[in-house]
Amino acid sequence: MGETILLERTRQLLEEAPLAGQDLDSKVRHLLRTEYVHRLGQYRRADRLLAQKYGMSFDEFLTNKVAREKGYTWDVESDAMEWETAISGMKTIERKLVELHEESHV
Repeated sequence: MGETILLERTRQLLEEAPLAGQDLDSKVRHLLRTEYVHRLGQYRRADRLLAQKYGMSFDEFLTNKVAREKGYTWDVESDAMEWETAISGMKTIERKLVELHEESHV
């Protein structure tokens, strides 16, 4: 990948930011890692709350066909979509965190 040009003010703000690392790449990676961890927490929280609400994991929710059992109500369908997004999001974010970790050790 090539270098990306940042607006001068953005570059200044990054250089002045009290973040881990000395160079801009390290600072941007730190910001990315922080955002990924934040989003991972949101996804995990949604997964935990829905697991508590239904008393089962997402896989069990699907296997037991809970949406059909509950008559495909808006609440259940909405929960199913939110839960699926959370599960997918956790996998994606965890993969991105591994990529960031691996690339920082190259």
